[in-house]
Amino acid sequence: MKKWFGKSTKMSAVAALLAVTMITGCSNNGNAGKNANAGEEGDQPVVVKVFKSHMGVGTLPDHDNPHVKYVEEKTGVIYELMSTPPGSEPTEYLNLMIASDELPDILRPIGGIEQTLIKQGGALPLEDLLPKYAPNVWKNIPEEAWDIVRSASPDGHIYYVPKVFLVPERAPMIRQDWLDKLGLEMPKTLEEYKDVLRAFRDGDPNGNGKQDELPTSGREYGKWMDHLFGMFGVAMWEGLPEWDIYDGEIGYAGVSDNMKAAIAFIRDLYSEKLLDNETFLNKGDVWTAKINNNLVGSWYHLPANLRDRYTAMLKGAPEAYVTGMPMPEVDGYEGFVTMKSMGEPEWVIPTAAEDKAPAALKLLDFFYNKDNDEFVRFGIEGLQHEVVDGKKVLLPPEDDRPLALGMRNLTTEEDMAIRIKETIPEDMQKMVSDIFEVSKADARRIAGDGLPNTVYEGFPDIQSHKLFQEYLTKIVIGEWPIEKFDEFVDRWKKSGGDKVTERVREWYAKVKGE
Repeated sequence: MKKWFGKSTKMSAVAALLAVTMITGCSNNGNAGKNANAGEEGDQPVVVKVFKSHMGVGTLPDHDNPHVKYVEEKTGVIYELMSTPPGSEPTEYLNLMIASDELPDILRPIGGIEQTLIKQGGALPLEDLLPKYAPNVWKNIPEEAWDIVRSASPDGHIYYVPKVFLVPERAPMIRQDWLDKLGLEMPKTLEEYKDVLRAFRDGDPNGNGKQDELPTSGREYGKWMDHLFGMFGVAMWEGLPEWDIYDGEIGYAGVSDNMKAAIAFIRDLYSEKLLDNETFLNKGDVWTAKINNNLVGSWYHLPANLRDRYTAMLKGAPEAYVTGMPMPEVDGYEGFVTMKSMGEPEWVIPTAAEDKAPAALKLLDFFYNKDNDEFVRFGIEGLQHEVVDGKKVLLPPEDDRPLALGMRNLTTEEDMAIRIKETIPEDMQKMVSDIFEVSKADARRIAGDGLPNTVYEGFPDIQSHKLFQEYLTKIVIGEWPIEKFDEFVDRWKKSGGDKVTERVREWYAKVKGE
């Protein structure tokens, strides 16, 4: 397969964005592509370049890959998967790619790039094309999600296909076998949770005599420890504050009184070594390895991704068992698991790829067609699954195995139940299902679900959360006192936070029909 991501010229983000206008300057008036029959039966196969970042373990499949050939046979479209080169920062690279002359035909936007494309006329309106070329996408995504997408554009057009996840994606998890070994009950309150963490630290639940257990842990910038914020009613998404209702109005969780209380609590955990003291240094692979190697007692992540992690745990701890942890109660606060169900951008077609739009949407529709669900889940025998006792069993990812193709990001409770039953080993199914049930009881959609990145226009520092991350880190590790949080709030407001809040409230009123 052609390697489109070889050497790249260094270019500033500003220059990249300015170049978007020139590269994507073709008109977006009307939605019909010039090659409207691309991929129709009888035509030559059409190659559609699909860009994703964060691909995980595996190699990019080429045109001869059986997975690619199967999709081509069914759609008349050759799926050419592209990704970020190793060592590249995804958002920066995506900006460079958009400013280049090798745009993909359909891309998964990150870092708010979809709004840059919309503003510059570089995103193709889709409301007329979707019913014709992607009817399964059009009908399966709830109308509420399409309304949120419309609210994110200045002219009310649908410029992207949204992600829709109608079950909680994330959950607090805890090692039930550690609780059992130490004779502990599931913690129900904040103080009980701290007592459990102390027991994990001091009680040697691994039984190796090293007392190297990490009661709870997170990742650099304070990511993936949302449970520590959530019990204080803080809306967090992978370590970034979200927008929710505080004091009767939608506001930034990062400057709320709830956040100040949560940071003070996390600071106490850190000082007692109840929170992994390497949290703010942990890269993703290091953090994952700590969990897989039975070093972490309580964490926050994706139950649907627990299969491979749990398999690794069992190698070192045959009695390992993971369960969902209900959000511990804190006096004066209403804790919850943050849920973002719809509206996040999932797929954008650049205006410059208008000719390929029908084929790109046909490709997307293949993955949203329920008739193809089994193929989407299991892929090709020998590549993505093997048959054991007459049942398809997914193969674990490997560095030298081609990645499976996929484009659908719409999940209902029924979808998740089927996914667990068909793709999770039988001995893990109840464990994973139970975690989802616990999380569902605590999950709540936040008011800012679907908030467009346009609210941050002109205030990139507010959008990046860098100021928040700086204060969070230095306060938690003890370099700054908790009183410095008030300074953060003042700086945030003066550096554009008040203006962004005004825009968010205008958007929220529009979505609510006020």
